[in-house]
Amino acid sequence: MDRLILHVGTPKTGTSFLQDVLFRNREGLAEQGVLYPADRFDGQFLAALDLMRLPWGGLEQEAVGAWDDLARRVREWDGTAIVSHEILATAGRAHVERALESLHRDGREVHVVLSVRDLVRQIPAEWQENVKHRATIDYAEFLDTIRDPAREGRLASWFWGVQEIPDILERWASGVDPSRVHLVTVPPPGAPKDLLWERFERAFGLDTLDLELHDERSNPSLGVPETALVRAVNLAANEQVPPRHYRPLVRELLAHQTLSRRTASPRLALPPDAHAWAEELSRSWVEALRSGGYDVVGDLRDLLPGPPSPAYEDPDEAAEAQVLDAAVEAITALLVEAGRLRETEEDLHRQLDEAREALERSYLRPSYVARERVVGKAEHSALGRSLLAAYRAVRGRSSRSA
Repeated sequence: MDRLILHVGTPKTGTSFLQDVLFRNREGLAEQGVLYPADRFDGQFLAALDLMRLPWGGLEQEAVGAWDDLARRVREWDGTAIVSHEILATAGRAHVERALESLHRDGREVHVVLSVRDLVRQIPAEWQENVKHRATIDYAEFLDTIRDPAREGRLASWFWGVQEIPDILERWASGVDPSRVHLVTVPPPGAPKDLLWERFERAFGLDTLDLELHDERSNPSLGVPETALVRAVNLAANEQVPPRHYRPLVRELLAHQTLSRRTASPRLALPPDAHAWAEELSRSWVEALRSGGYDVVGDLRDLLPGPPSPAYEDPDEAAEAQVLDAAVEAITALLVEAGRLRETEEDLHRQLDEAREALERSYLRPSYVARERVVGKAEHSALGRSLLAAYRAVRGRSSRSA
């Protein structure tokens, strides 16, 4: 079947794991008639940046032309093609129109997939994701900003652009038959570990295909003290650490590889005084979605939040002892990485010294000295210079040693 599957969000709904499975299995998928067009793990992320011309710490320059290349590959493919990235959720109507036109192919079925999770879990997750991308805003101000009905500013615009489910569907699925719009709901806490993947399989039509699953590219969450620590690092180091260093050192090494392993820390949650607001908004969304006639893979009740957390801990007032413990682990990880980099640097210096010594020895060989004398004499006559030029042209070189 000739199908285009557009997975357009939302963030923090298992998308990193899904995209890891698709990327690692792309060759096997192609053999089974399914295209996942990406030559590197973040290939479709770069394409989405290019589509929307989004600034992203300099990566937008690397992304130039990525969408057109992806669209061309999709148009030329016979069978099912999958495009998946969560930042597509924030695409404006003009971006959506351009995307659909560039991916269009006569006779191809277009399916839109939106993975969704309840607001009570999404709100703290979005604040934490902002912090992992260098943000310094505290949790209280973040909550005030997104709850402001005016929704002014970049932060509020981004949050609602990628989280307001009915609005995302209006932008991406207004011209698509509701039966081809698939809502994948993230199961509530305590659900079987594989349930979300099973829902993705059904929505994407992958349940009959042979896939190898991995769990290497998840986007793990941090606890209260760990998030407070990363925010403190941002406040202190943002002006000194450029984005190209921040991403591997802070977001990957500290946040994802080190601090996320501290699972005993108190978890981020929505404060009790915001719970009723989030629940009311969620119920209005569920009502709108029920009337939309969409294919729900899961249960819309998954979007209704559970009760407020009985042991809420404010990340703006994180316990100093817990933050200190996290800081010690972070410093240790940085010291280990610094040691590894020093060893790499020393090894490179050693290789460079060996190469210099070898080069110097080659200069002392009789054949090299004799050749230098011949070349020196030849360059003092017109005939000699002509012969040297002809020789260098044949050798394809222009250096004196030629």
